[in-house]
Amino acid sequence: MSTYTIPFQALRNTDVSSVGGKNASLGEMIHALQPFGIRIPDGFATTAEAYRHFLDENDLFNKLQHQLDQLDTEKLSNLAEVGKNCRELISSGKFSGHMQEEYLQAFRALSEGKAISVAVRSSATAEDLPTASFAGQHDSFLNIEGKEEVLRAVHRCYISLFNDRAIKYRIDNGFDHMHVYLSVGVQRMVRSDKGSAGVIFTIDPETGFDNIIYLTAAWGLGENVVQGAVNPDEFYAFKPSIGVHARQSVIYKRLGEKENKMVYGQRGEKPVLNVRTSQSERNSFSLSLAEVEVLAAWSRQIELHYGMPMDIEWAKDGITDELFIVQARPETVHGQHTGVSITEYTLHSKAKPLLKGKAVGAKIGSGRVCIVRSLADAPKVQEGDIIVADITNPDWNAMLRKAVSIVTNKGGRTSHASIVARELGIHAIVGTGDATDKLQDGQVITVSCIEGDEGIIYEGKLEWSEKEVNLEVMEPTKTKPMFILADPFKAFRLSFYPNEGVGLLRMEFIITNTIQIHPMALVQYASLPDGNDKRAIAAITQNYEDKKRYFVETLSEHLAIVAAAFYPKEVIVRMSDFKTNEYAQLIGGGSFEPTEENPMLGFRGASRYYNDRYKEGFGLECEAVRVLRDELGFTNVKVMIPFCRTVEEGKRVLDVMADFGLERGKNGLEVYVMAEIPSNVILAEAFSEIFDGFSIGSNDLTQLTLGIDRDSAIVADLFDESNEAVTFMLSSVIQAAKKNGKKIGLCGQAPSDHPDFARFLVNQGIDSISFNPDALLRGIENIRHAES
Repeated sequence: MSTYTIPFQALRNTDVSSVGGKNASLGEMIHALQPFGIRIPDGFATTAEAYRHFLDENDLFNKLQHQLDQLDTEKLSNLAEVGKNCRELISSGKFSGHMQEEYLQAFRALSEGKAISVAVRSSATAEDLPTASFAGQHDSFLNIEGKEEVLRAVHRCYISLFNDRAIKYRIDNGFDHMHVYLSVGVQRMVRSDKGSAGVIFTIDPETGFDNIIYLTAAWGLGENVVQGAVNPDEFYAFKPSIGVHARQSVIYKRLGEKENKMVYGQRGEKPVLNVRTSQSERNSFSLSLAEVEVLAAWSRQIELHYGMPMDIEWAKDGITDELFIVQARPETVHGQHTGVSITEYTLHSKAKPLLKGKAVGAKIGSGRVCIVRSLADAPKVQEGDIIVADITNPDWNAMLRKAVSIVTNKGGRTSHASIVARELGIHAIVGTGDATDKLQDGQVITVSCIEGDEGIIYEGKLEWSEKEVNLEVMEPTKTKPMFILADPFKAFRLSFYPNEGVGLLRMEFIITNTIQIHPMALVQYASLPDGNDKRAIAAITQNYEDKKRYFVETLSEHLAIVAAAFYPKEVIVRMSDFKTNEYAQLIGGGSFEPTEENPMLGFRGASRYYNDRYKEGFGLECEAVRVLRDELGFTNVKVMIPFCRTVEEGKRVLDVMADFGLERGKNGLEVYVMAEIPSNVILAEAFSEIFDGFSIGSNDLTQLTLGIDRDSAIVADLFDESNEAVTFMLSSVIQAAKKNGKKIGLCGQAPSDHPDFARFLVNQGIDSISFNPDALLRGIENIRHAES
């Protein structure tokens, strides 16, 4: 066997010391995973022994050591000079005739006498290990053709071992510079320049939630996604559904802008280049759902084989339409995390948002803006700055360590900026679009990433508090603590808290913030009069010929995120409970909503669902839940009907639901009713005959029992859930539910604010209490004290 090259097929994970983690992993996958149908492009690796021979042949070892001995390892004041001298030494070296011939012989065997292009990638012997992986330290070269160019690219990889960033990385991680060796992987290129490519994490990269696979995709070569030069398409796949017959595992997708794509250029100095994508490419997904399903299944298989979360790069050949895995390495942020504590952040002051983007890291920070356009801006970066850039670059890692936060115009959650932020333990907002235009050097801003998926940048330094919470000491309680949730993108993080699921998932938040359009305006889109509303609806739903599908898909996908986060615990979804004045605020809503003097007691809740004014809109809600349960497999989801005034009304709603394919009892569907009207309490036994459980809405029940408008400041002091009349109603409905074998819970703030109220509910034998996320832990303590 050659001393200097090894075919990928002959490599295993145990060969890290010979060929580095990247190449060893490729060989391992070809050996172990190709039998499962996973495609990995073939190639060969130059060995660490070849690199050592290169140093010996050119008498470079002592010369490099001498240069590195001069390095100021404390302040790195002469890093640029030492790095440059080291690179010049490597650049001056020549391959021996024997080494050159072995490299070319391996290349000829790979090409089989045909003209091929290859990717030439560095793979250091201390790189891509579970305890030390910092992507982008060494150089890679794409679309390399011909033997001379291959030799030149391998040589350039050797040179990159002494990039300034790589030298600093070795210092930070305690590696001896002269005992880290470089292997080079030479791999057949996948023609993703004519297809698409991207990155996969086998856990949620933000929270470490491990029941999903997160996939990004963009047109062209994958470097743009890795670097964060584009805002890619995003997909979530639910692991328990992968490979399950007749069940779709892709639960969520989001279209990215994909402004550019990297394609093949000319041979020589510019083998790849970026070009603008067409409007059609920007408006369409760069992968089909079927292809995402395949990649998700492959990724799951890779994760199972390695026994740890993985960071994977994939590519689609646009000529053959074949999918390939081109790299796989251990995920190094959450994969090594064993902590059981969480820092909770609370923002105490608000200001008008300056910018929004995708949040990375659930933190808040404030600092001075420092706009960085190139490495030349490094001297102006100070400790505690917020670095603002178009995208970040691996060469910037030294200055990024000074930042308290990072903000970029472009990129997604698998971009270099996102990965570096997680590695450094700071937060970032990526994909803002125009941060470098809207922010100025020296401007003080606050960067908040505590609002789920969305990150917000505010003017000035806002006030906030932090609290460390140890989740390990949370003993379970008999009374189930559950969540009241609105924003689906907080669900993965909240799933780590002690909980028994979601007692109230408010559909309205998704409709208002994401869908934005009145359901009936989508049902009757064709007959809407021309005007601003119809133009707005056309723009938002431009990728949907059937406008109703926009509502169903968007709602079901966002509900699925919550259902996946808490699976298999129950998630109770309340059907929409807007008042008419709130529905009217949706795009197109003014044409479908009556004007009411008292919307709180008017056309709301159950009364809407069977009424011709809204019945077809309710049908869209039902279809979204049906898809969620029957097609995506989330049978942990239950449905709740709000503001159901009479038993007869409840029966009519259940009949309408069945007409729309959402039948109580079918596929185990349970339907709950809100107990928030005195009639629900008085006729609790009759309601229990047609519903599977109750959820007490304490706010509405209190206001209707005491005859108080809860929005009126004048009589606000009379609003009291602990009033004897209210507690009588609560006790009555709890006892009626228990008598009839029905579950009953309560959703509200009072049990967390008032320990006595929590004690009352526990003494009555309530099954569960649902809290807003910021009140959950306090509520659990109140329950625990009451039970003890």
